[in-house]
Amino acid sequence: MAATLTLGFLGSGKMATALAKGFVDAGIVAARNITASDPFKEARLAFARDVGARTVENNSALADAANTLILAVKPDQARSALQDIKPSFGKDKRLISIVAGFPLSAMESVLGKSARLIRVMPNTPALVGASATALALGKGATNEDEALALKLFSSVGRAFRVKEPLLDAVTGLSGSGPAYVFLIIEALSDGGVAAGLPRAIATELAAQTVYGAAKLLLESGQHPGVLKDMVTSPGGTTIEGLHQLEEAGVRGALINAVRAAAEKSTELGQR
Repeated sequence: MAATLTLGFLGSGKMATALAKGFVDAGIVAARNITASDPFKEARLAFARDVGARTVENNSALADAANTLILAVKPDQARSALQDIKPSFGKDKRLISIVAGFPLSAMESVLGKSARLIRVMPNTPALVGASATALALGKGATNEDEALALKLFSSVGRAFRVKEPLLDAVTGLSGSGPAYVFLIIEALSDGGVAAGLPRAIATELAAQTVYGAAKLLLESGQHPGVLKDMVTSPGGTTIEGLHQLEEAGVRGALINAVRAAAEKSTELGQR
């Protein structure tokens, strides 16, 4: 890896800020070696305050300030941002994109097929250092680029390399997944309230239960079905609840949600 990593964020919104803070907190890069560009003054001020990094107004100034650029703009702004940095984007630089629905081919059409490009799909729990991230390499990306990307995104959660066509499935599962889980937590809280619990306690119990179950699964390495059976006593309360969930088709609904979101991601990427 480069002796001194310098990061340039094209866009300084919430995700960019969360990632920059995570990278700094992990000791991967110093705040003084981070620069972000954004046309909105409020976004630049917030990024500078929260990260302790420098900001600029124009994208074109960013490519000269960093050897690793992170594209973190809205999808409709991505091509324009790449055009801004193209004159200064040489073989000594790499670009990591976290823009949803913006394929490597679209990046290559602006920066060239030999450009060192990596497409990454993180999710919003990066805001609290618990992201689930998948990444795909462009044709020009090197082993060094892959190692750096995995190191960066592993510092804010868990990161995996996949082939680019699988990023739509990643989007449907972990990209959109937090919204499914929030819906489940809200519903569990409603159930607690229906059973007599105060709302605040019901919501906290629901959230902690989901957090604890996920932590147990990840740290134990056990299959979710095995862990489910450990909680399920013959003739007990849990099997009664599970029976209601199966009757309501919750398992099938979640499978369908992931598939529908993945298909929508594919559709958006083809536009």
